Amino acid sequence: MPVIQTVRGKIPEIPNDCFIAENATIVGDVTMGNQCSIWFSTVVRGDVNYIKMGNKVNVQDGVVIHGTYKTAPTTIGNNVSIGHNALVHGCTIQDNVLVGMGSIIMDGCVVESNSIIAAGAVLTKNTRVETGSIYAGVPAKKVKDISEELLHGEINRIADAYIKYASWFKK
Repeated sequence: MPVIQTVRGKIPEIPNDCFIAENATIVGDVTMGNQCSIWFSTVVRGDVNYIKMGNKVNVQDGVVIHGTYKTAPTTIGNNVSIGHNALVHGCTIQDNVLVGMGSIIMDGCVVESNSIIAAGAVLTKNTRVETGSIYAGVPAKKVKDISEELLHGEINRIADAYIKYASWFKK
């Protein structure tokens, strides 16, 4: 049974069509859109600031989403995939974004729509990722513009696949 807990009078808002893995933790001021999935060993911790997710967000195994007290909430748009073991902290991720496995996105960062953060990338505090870009490295820098093939073949494919995978677990 997942841990879904009220903190400071705030209870997570989770639509019925979302999948929450049995060992996921979601606490506090968390608002999720439709068709989201929170996978195994993931922590979404809205205790010190709010976390808002749009529709079709998949948060894969081992991810941590958090914010900073009073200064940095986390906002995630629609059609976003957050890869295994990523850390998303006090930032804004707009629509149609792929966050690669093991990447770190720190406070004040803004990842604009139609972008990819490569696996293992580290976006340092207040980095702004331009629309349609791919960022990679430590610290992460723009490596190229995203192609239509990557936009549809990766970003949309992965988001849609996770809706299907979540359906396999629904009881």
